[in-house]
Amino acid sequence: MFWNAKNLKIVLEGREMPCAAFGQGEKTLVLLPGLGDGLKNAAGMALPLAWMYRRFARDFRVLVLSRAVPLKDSSTTADMAEDVACALRQLGVERASVVGVSMGGMIAQHLAIAHPELVEKLALVVTCPCPNPTLEESVDSWTEMARRGDYRALMVDNGRRIYSDGYLKKFGWMFPIAARFTKPKSYRQFLIMAAACRTHDARTGLNSIQVPTLVIGGEKDLALGGDPSRALAAAIPGAELKMYREYGHGCYEEAPDFQQTLLTFLTENEKTT
Repeated sequence: MFWNAKNLKIVLEGREMPCAAFGQGEKTLVLLPGLGDGLKNAAGMALPLAWMYRRFARDFRVLVLSRAVPLKDSSTTADMAEDVACALRQLGVERASVVGVSMGGMIAQHLAIAHPELVEKLALVVTCPCPNPTLEESVDSWTEMARRGDYRALMVDNGRRIYSDGYLKKFGWMFPIAARFTKPKSYRQFLIMAAACRTHDARTGLNSIQVPTLVIGGEKDLALGGDPSRALAAAIPGAELKMYREYGHGCYEEAPDFQQTLLTFLTENEKTT
């Protein structure tokens, strides 16, 4: 019942990594969320996440892994990938399909490079091999808003950069209201993660990734741009690329076929490369 949803806490060197687990499949699927995890993580979210990703529950045991709390000062995306590797081993996961969204995709790149034995398939969604001016401007704006504690401005600007005009016309009014009820107690975790996005660079190791890889991007991505997705697909041997022309950074929520596209990739027979 309820997709076998459970809230877990994985202890890593005295820190806790929140994990939402659900599904009954024999294989494991790891979902690594984006920068927003620094404001609201997976703690206590097993049921809503299971509902959101119920399409995957039959084929996989799904693990939504947040960042360890608290993050160490000056943690990098490579450090966070090491945390993921430790968590998977602690959970007894020998090999998993890994889906990383935005910053989660940065972490997933390092995981696939440093621990190829843990990764069966890899999906990199609206992410980049290294920062570009669009990402730097977005992250710098969000960092400034977080430092001054202006959560309303942060939520509104985040929505503006992530979602399409059509989505904002329907739901944009909700962001200021949500900001009143979801304000984090501290921005420390978010600020460390934002700084890690600014220093992320996996370019030298991408050509070592040999697992089946799908890269998904949005042409209208105002948070990152579409070119980083094309650069990732070009750098990873045999990677497939899907670009959504009508969507931006939020294509993983807005595109009607996104979850089915991802599920088809994850469940199809492995291609020989």
